[in-house]
Amino acid sequence: MDCVKKWFGSSAQIIRKRRTAYLFAAPAIITLLAITIFPLLYEVRLVFMSWELTTNTPPEFVGLQNLIKVLFQDSRFWSSMRVTAVLIVVGVSIQLGIGTGLALLLNRMGHWRTPLVSLFLIPVMIAPVVAGFQFRMIYHDQFGPLNYIIEIITGGRWRGFAWIADPNVALFAILMTDVWQWTPFLMLIVLAGLQSIPLELHEAAEVDGASPWQSFWRITLPLLLPVIVIGILIRAMDAFKLFDIVYLVTGGGPGNVTETISFYTYLQGFKFFSLGYTAAMAFIQLIIITLIARFFLSFQKRQRGEA
Repeated sequence: MDCVKKWFGSSAQIIRKRRTAYLFAAPAIITLLAITIFPLLYEVRLVFMSWELTTNTPPEFVGLQNLIKVLFQDSRFWSSMRVTAVLIVVGVSIQLGIGTGLALLLNRMGHWRTPLVSLFLIPVMIAPVVAGFQFRMIYHDQFGPLNYIIEIITGGRWRGFAWIADPNVALFAILMTDVWQWTPFLMLIVLAGLQSIPLELHEAAEVDGASPWQSFWRITLPLLLPVIVIGILIRAMDAFKLFDIVYLVTGGGPGNVTETISFYTYLQGFKFFSLGYTAAMAFIQLIIITLIARFFLSFQKRQRGEA
């Protein structure tokens, strides 16, 4: 009898502890459901609906029609995807190259490292809205300081470009703005990885007669690779969502040469008010960014397995 009472008593105590834990976790779970799960399920529902707010018609079920139209009939969608791909591949590559170079230089410095890192991180701390306004003024073809500097350097023989009005250079202007703001982020990630590499490895390589270039390729880069993969993943996902700078600097123009997929989705949802079509575009983007993340994470797992 005493054993039964003890068992029931311990069970009741476990239940009370679990109930307390559930009560503490409930607000976070409810918040997660409200701001993440419910909008996602509602978006999936909208993918199969035609809902045009401009015509004041009720939502209508259309099946896969929105997805088919986006993938096979909308050339503007693929144009914006191409612009986004350029910003991801070219932009992140430039950021990684410059950031790695700066990190290697900073890693060799002594007491000057901390103040220099603080200075380099200023662009990252600036809000994209502020950066957009700032570069819109810098790129102004008549009053911007960039063309003024070019004119001084060339002795007045060349007055620069119409940076945000010329279709040939507008995307480059967006690219350089993004590079300016986010290169220090990758620099910081690579620098943290460099400082985690034991000095004994480089000293042993030097004793064995390895050149600095061989030491970098055989020791530094393989050990940095997991850190670099995480940095590229974060930046690729962030560049895929690039909106602020495009909206403020060029507005997607001239024409649609700087129109990213995020900006085009914004136009469909908040300018044309086509909710079902916008949901289909957003759902496709979700699949793409999930596949990108899985690719990088599986690559990192393979690297760890080989190590």
